[in-house]
Amino acid sequence: MKLWHETDDWESAQEELAAAGLTDGLPVVPPTSARVEQMLRLHGYDPDEVVTALPPAFGAATWKSIAINAVMAGCRPEYLPVVGAAVEALAADEFNLIGVATTTGSATPLVIVNGPIVKAIGMNAEGNALGPGNRANATIGRAVCLVLRNVGGAKPGELDMATLGQPGKYTFCLAENEAASPWTALHVERGFPATASIVTVVGAAGIVEVVDSYSHKGQDLAQTFAQSMLIAGNLGGNGCFGGGEPLIVLPPEHAETFNRDGYTKEKVKAEIYARATLPLDRISPAMLAKLDRNKDATREVIRVAQRPDDIMIIVAGGVGVKAAYVPTWGGTTRAVSRQIRRGKGVREN
Repeated sequence: MKLWHETDDWESAQEELAAAGLTDGLPVVPPTSARVEQMLRLHGYDPDEVVTALPPAFGAATWKSIAINAVMAGCRPEYLPVVGAAVEALAADEFNLIGVATTTGSATPLVIVNGPIVKAIGMNAEGNALGPGNRANATIGRAVCLVLRNVGGAKPGELDMATLGQPGKYTFCLAENEAASPWTALHVERGFPATASIVTVVGAAGIVEVVDSYSHKGQDLAQTFAQSMLIAGNLGGNGCFGGGEPLIVLPPEHAETFNRDGYTKEKVKAEIYARATLPLDRISPAMLAKLDRNKDATREVIRVAQRPDDIMIIVAGGVGVKAAYVPTWGGTTRAVSRQIRRGKGVREN
């Protein structure tokens, strides 16, 4: 990718970058040598070090190419380690980036950040955490999408064949509100120390708002979430039902309702799993035939996941009882976590 000079005209740079197919349709920051070098120098990265080969085209994601896209996205230099860790996570086999990036569905990576780096770089885990207003959230998510496009080759109409797409293909990133959570944070739940800074990527198929300001018992709230997840159109090819790892983003008030009623995170998952069932008669015969469920005489319902532990839960957001259900891609994808590192193997703690 070309580096621009400080003296280059801003408008001309926009036109050239867009014409080269390197933007997401929004204006970008021209990736000048000075900007890219500043970003790399802060962390001591070797520009030519290959972080990973990134599907679907398996382009070499070097620190330099990641930094170029991070600059274009508007990232501050201190955000680069988060972008790099997310890119590394995307390439893991279990994430199945080839499927997520090339499907005709709307799947896109959702980036979740945990640990001390959240506060260090000023990420938003509170009100409007999935919305506008925070530079770190907005530009880290955008940088990951630009790397996927410009290094991984997932350009719309070429390898990215999404029928409609979704706004998350511009940017989809938040931090967990660990301070407001009564439970173990996501990264600790996934086996990392509480003091580690971790990125988790999820193959997200969209977002469904869940509103319940009336339920004050855990079992009632679990019922609301379970019923909000029963969307037959999410069955897809292999299906979110019985596959994938559906994500629930709980605001602190909902988390506290569960906690006050004696619900651990594991119990919340189990209660939702038990209730999130779709009767077979709610599914079209054609879809049933495709899923081959109609041959199983003992099966009366389709479940939202293979097991309770496959349901992911994080706490995020501010005041209010507006939650979110984030269905995962209807193909085969698993969430992947990576530790954020600075320089030549130095870990961010």
